[in-house]
Amino acid sequence: MAKVLVLYYSSYGHVERLAGAIAEGARGAGAQVDIRRVPETAPADVARAAHYKLDQSAPEARVDELEHYDAIVVGTCTRYGRIASQMAAFLDQTGSLWMRGALNGKVGGAFASTASQHGGQETTLFSIITNLMHLGMTIVGLPYGHQGQLTMDEIVGGTPYGATTIAGGDGSRQPSEIELAGARFQGDMIAKTAAKLFD
Repeated sequence: MAKVLVLYYSSYGHVERLAGAIAEGARGAGAQVDIRRVPETAPADVARAAHYKLDQSAPEARVDELEHYDAIVVGTCTRYGRIASQMAAFLDQTGSLWMRGALNGKVGGAFASTASQHGGQETTLFSIITNLMHLGMTIVGLPYGHQGQLTMDEIVGGTPYGATTIAGGDGSRQPSEIELAGARFQGDMIAKTAAKLFD
């Protein structure tokens, strides 16, 4: 049974919802799945004033946990077309894992949220993927087997590089069923790939 970690940062809950769908897909493929969030680094008064969702149920992650998983799926909201500083601060602490090659050959994946269709979905995913590749991981994206990302009937997130959602400029848009289905599809693919590599 593959062990999968869904590691995320979510300011307003959009990425948190995608993380749940990724985990659901991975569990459906028979994996043992843990969901962890990275610590909030914004000052508490700033986070409260910005109405961050501070009551998320996932426990905080520790860097030393990462090497105990066969696959790690990393998700974050976008900041100016790149990963949020909270996720960057966490990943910047993985130097000892990199030095030892502790994540070499493990499966990695990325997912994200942006405010708009053109707000950096692919650049944010590539920002995550770059980190994972430097750590020696094998990347699994969201292939076009998930036909929902091809729809022209509605605005929808999702790219071949990973599951995404569009939050809207005011954060009022929640992940659609197509976007959640994409996240489940990617979670399923990552779990099955990890099982093939580590069984």
